[in-house]
Amino acid sequence: MNRRWTFQTKVWLGFGVMVGLSALTAGIAVYALQTVVSSKDAVISVNARSLINAARLQAASNHASAGFRGFMAFPEKQRFIEEWTASRKEFQEVFTELQSRVNTERAKRLLAEIEQSHAAVLTVEDRCVGIRTTKGGLEAVAPIVQNEDLPRRDKLARDVTDFVALERSLLDDARSRSTARASTAGTLLVSLAIAAVSFAGVTALLLGRTLSRQIGSAVQHVQTSSAELQTSANQQATGAQETSTVMSEVTTTMSELLATSRQITDSGQQVAHIAEETATAARNGNQTVMKSQEGIESIRQQVNIVVTHMLELGKKSQLIGGVLDIINELAEQTNILSINATIEAAGAGEHGKRFAVVGDEIRKLADRVGGSTKEIRALVEEIRGAVNTTVLATESGSKAVDAGLRHFEDVTRAFKQITELVSTTTQAARAIELSTKQQMSAVEQVSSALSGAAQASRENEVTSSQTLQTATQLANLSRELSLIVRSHASA
Repeated sequence: MNRRWTFQTKVWLGFGVMVGLSALTAGIAVYALQTVVSSKDAVISVNARSLINAARLQAASNHASAGFRGFMAFPEKQRFIEEWTASRKEFQEVFTELQSRVNTERAKRLLAEIEQSHAAVLTVEDRCVGIRTTKGGLEAVAPIVQNEDLPRRDKLARDVTDFVALERSLLDDARSRSTARASTAGTLLVSLAIAAVSFAGVTALLLGRTLSRQIGSAVQHVQTSSAELQTSANQQATGAQETSTVMSEVTTTMSELLATSRQITDSGQQVAHIAEETATAARNGNQTVMKSQEGIESIRQQVNIVVTHMLELGKKSQLIGGVLDIINELAEQTNILSINATIEAAGAGEHGKRFAVVGDEIRKLADRVGGSTKEIRALVEEIRGAVNTTVLATESGSKAVDAGLRHFEDVTRAFKQITELVSTTTQAARAIELSTKQQMSAVEQVSSALSGAAQASRENEVTSSQTLQTATQLANLSRELSLIVRSHASA
């Protein structure tokens, strides 16, 4: 260790190294634990699961074989064919899951052989079931079962057994690797613990040796400092008298500052009160403007309703014009008919005079209808013009109402801004009031502290002599401590 380092530096250095070793040990322990746990999880989730699925595959194959043989012997019992069908389905599901989990070439090759053997068995068994179901007799399917199904079923069983054995060996290998990792991690942790204990022992020995040297050096400094303390104690007695006089003047100044702070606090309270009243007035004005805005909005809605009705009236007047056109056309046709009737009546002689009178009356009626139609058309045109004028005036009024509504919205926004500004002013006034109160409290505390400091300076004048005596005693004590350290070092 470097001799220029302090004892505290050396202690902290040793502590830091110990903390580093502890952190390293903890990190390695965590890493080892995670490695062991991941290995165990891999064994459980991959290898053990694959072994279980392999056993399920073997069981499903056996159940399918049993169901097939039961159906061959007793085709009238439906449960055998159901068991055979369910086992085939389970075999396919387990086989699909195994294909997604295996990750070794040998396992994949065995699964491929199992798939081929199972397909061959399914082909033969489907043919046997068809023969047994349709053509009857056990004698017809017995040769096929004996010569084709049993050899292929045995081949499938051997393939499944080989796959189960492979998965069991893979599980044993994974378990062995996991155990080896755990053993290696434990050995590493024990080595680090031994290294940490050895470092702690060496550090304690070195620190103990350097401590005595540093204490001796500190004693020499204490002897020098005690002499300086005796000199400063004499100067302290003189400075205490001057400090007492200055503290009296500062106490008087702080009293005046306290009175000024109280006046500022009162002014701050008045400003805050005025700001609160202004905020209340601004809020009331904002509410009034909002009510006026609601009234104008209602007027705008009514104007829109009037515009709508006037437009409907214009449409209806157009419809009346169309009806008048029809009536006018009917009057013209009636007039033509009456002229024709008059001509026919004149040709009929005495027999057509009455008919001529009726035709003349019809013509007069048609003329009156035509005249009335023209008058009604003129009135409709006047109504239409009045409606258009009213619509234009109403739209102008609606635009004026919208403009007024926008102005009210501007006024509302202005009132909101005023309210926000007044709220900000109120908060600022309250902050000023709080700050002045805190300042007054601080001034009171400073005044009290200065009074205590003045009293302390007077007491310091009394205790300066006691400090001188203590410095003398400290010098004597340092000499005695130096003798003890030297005797210990010589020993």
